[in-house]
Amino acid sequence: MTSRERVLAALEHQEPDRVPIDLGSTTVTSIMAEALHRLRRELGLEERIVKICDIGQMLGEVELDLVERFHVDVLPVNPPLVSFGIKGENYKPWQLFDGTPVLVPGDFHVEIGADGSWLLRHGGKSDAPVVARMPKNGYYFEDINYLKISDELERPSLEDLRDRYLFTDSELTFMAERAAYLRRFTDKALVAGLWGKCGLGSIGSLNNFLMLLGLDRGYVKEFLHAKHEVVMENLRLLWEAVGDKLDVIGLEGFDFGMQKSELISPSDFNELYMPYYKEQNAWIHTNTPWKTFLHSCGSIAQILPMIVETGFDVLNPVQCTAAGMDPVWLKEQFGHRLTFWGGGVDTQTTLPFGSPDEVRAQVKERMQILAPGGGFVFCPVHNIQHSVPAENIKAAYDAAYEHGWYPIV
Repeated sequence: MTSRERVLAALEHQEPDRVPIDLGSTTVTSIMAEALHRLRRELGLEERIVKICDIGQMLGEVELDLVERFHVDVLPVNPPLVSFGIKGENYKPWQLFDGTPVLVPGDFHVEIGADGSWLLRHGGKSDAPVVARMPKNGYYFEDINYLKISDELERPSLEDLRDRYLFTDSELTFMAERAAYLRRFTDKALVAGLWGKCGLGSIGSLNNFLMLLGLDRGYVKEFLHAKHEVVMENLRLLWEAVGDKLDVIGLEGFDFGMQKSELISPSDFNELYMPYYKEQNAWIHTNTPWKTFLHSCGSIAQILPMIVETGFDVLNPVQCTAAGMDPVWLKEQFGHRLTFWGGGVDTQTTLPFGSPDEVRAQVKERMQILAPGGGFVFCPVHNIQHSVPAENIKAAYDAAYEHGWYPIV
């Protein structure tokens, strides 16, 4: 069975020969550069400098030798990297705070703040405003605009949404060429995580957005409607450019949940997001063979029935440690309709702090719960973090391959 056949069978809730495996197909199923550097050494792979594929999260690009070592079944088809206005081109060597060597885009220029933090200006231009900050000895670049709390609530111009989010011809050409190449020379399923381009998202900082919901609901509805129109146009443009060379598309990357509950009420989800998700999913399922992927961290048990009703095919990251997200309950209630893409091992607890034996045991248990009947793609709950021991990552992926063969026992 080819990797693509394996993934497509799982997405149709059929049991393939084994559970499909993902590492690195999206910016929510990947691995931080430092952890990837150590993992490659642990596995005895060729010594290579890790290339940053997401500046904010400092994720490393998973290369094909690791894809083959871990029997990964999916590969990414994304627009060219643009983080904080910095384009993913002309890569150059850099070192992270802990000394890990990496490759960063040519326009990646760091200024040192008074407290030793790293500062990035928009587009890497010296006369542009500072848009991101990594604290001294930190691991992530914080989006300053996303974090800020101001007395006056941000209301981005609705007229600017098309200019900001609509696919450019160069982006579409890049993705079409990438998909065609991967379809021709690999047997992998292809995934596009298009959170900004094809996601409704939120407005400004999380604090800003939640306050806007209470104080200017009319504007929030206007914003989501305008963004939805851009999403629908982007879907049509992407289909014309890439066609059936793509298998899965990530429509949303907004977290509707936190550790103990939903961030917004079920009634707000029903009013603000559900109609647009229904239209987007309906268009995709009517006009393309693509499957749709919803990313939302946290406790979302109360809105899961509505997520199913909107037509989403895939739920990620399946945060089983959040309130109400017991994997047995999830599989029983929604496993006939949703494919769980994640949940294979906990990234808050077991993967970073457990022993390799404990990691293997949890992976085996999650396989037994989530894999029967298909509808499961293995990867950890969200990205593998900086300090996760390399032997634990190896244990997780080796266990996924060992215990993922059907029938699951």
